[in-house]
Amino acid sequence: MLSTPSSPFREAYQAQIADGAIEPDAAQAEVAEAYAALDQRLGSYKPQRKQGLLSRLFSSDKDEAPHGLYIHGEVGRGKTMLMDLFFQHSSVEHKHRAHFHEFMADVHERIYDYRQSIARGEIADGDVIALTANAIFEESWLLCFDEFHVTDIADAMILGRLFAKLFDLGTVVVATSNVAPDDLYKGGLNRSLFLPFIKQITDHMDVARLDARTDFRLEKLQGVPMWLTPADGDADAALDRAWSRMSGSAKCKSRDISIKGRILHVPCSAHGVARFSFADLCEKPLGASDYLRLAHDYHTILVDHIPVMDFSQRNAAKRFITLIDTLYDNAVKLMASADANPISLYVADEGNEANEFKRTASRLIEMSSESYLALPHGRKDSTASGSTKGLVET
Repeated sequence: MLSTPSSPFREAYQAQIADGAIEPDAAQAEVAEAYAALDQRLGSYKPQRKQGLLSRLFSSDKDEAPHGLYIHGEVGRGKTMLMDLFFQHSSVEHKHRAHFHEFMADVHERIYDYRQSIARGEIADGDVIALTANAIFEESWLLCFDEFHVTDIADAMILGRLFAKLFDLGTVVVATSNVAPDDLYKGGLNRSLFLPFIKQITDHMDVARLDARTDFRLEKLQGVPMWLTPADGDADAALDRAWSRMSGSAKCKSRDISIKGRILHVPCSAHGVARFSFADLCEKPLGASDYLRLAHDYHTILVDHIPVMDFSQRNAAKRFITLIDTLYDNAVKLMASADANPISLYVADEGNEANEFKRTASRLIEMSSESYLALPHGRKDSTASGSTKGLVET
């Protein structure tokens, strides 16, 4: 009997199952094997870099790039977890992992910078998309994208040309998505111009649907109190356990997100889960765009030590109101420790915040309901009930 070839990813995946961090699932295991196979192929793939474009394209000994992976399926099935595990254990030195919209924002910024350099005469006139693709390839030839989706026409119109160049250069692309390739940019303006990009995906990436037996995110939250009072040592320990459960026992790693030239610091980030203190989120000069980015990037957010607020803390209260509105509108799951239940968090009668906080309290209660927790990340509807189940004192 032939032995299964070794793969750092496969070994890490099996170790997590053995440790109980990942529950065994046949569909998930099948996709894991696709990652393990790619992991092995990448071990012998050496793309040509630091050469001129023509020499790369026409070199007789150019290695053919292995197919990447496009994994799609319903939310909570483990797509991001598997890709992150693959990225973490890949031996490829020149690799990059990003949310897809974050990557495209960087692409647009690079294109703008090249156009400005051409206008100033600093570089010769040329194809700015080709220049961008070359720069990306020289930095990283293994690209891993989480939440691959296209809604912006500006993105849709350049993706075909950009990825044609990236694939020609030898880039290997891995992506997770909630939709199949054929459904990308469905109903979008001028979609016919986007269709060649879909063919590039199927030509250069193996497409697989992850049909795990359950929504693992929801399963991990079932029976777990989402609002913990008071914010004491017991609540801290409960949030520690929740972090371990939701992140698959991942280590707490910080992340810096660039937003309009500013840096948003995430103290703890792993597998779509983030953890902050109240001070991190509401006592710093953050705004709606910051919270919207967090709501897009994270399906679950843990917040430590929410205080009872009065009029002297109205600025923090305003930010908290905006934060909860944004998380609620995007069906982000919130688990928090606080000094009081939602209806008692704001004690001032004066100012607009007193009235606005009534809505916030109502939403916080709803966000602990089973129907809200069952909502897919990013899509809020009106079916969630106002049950108070999930609000407990520790």
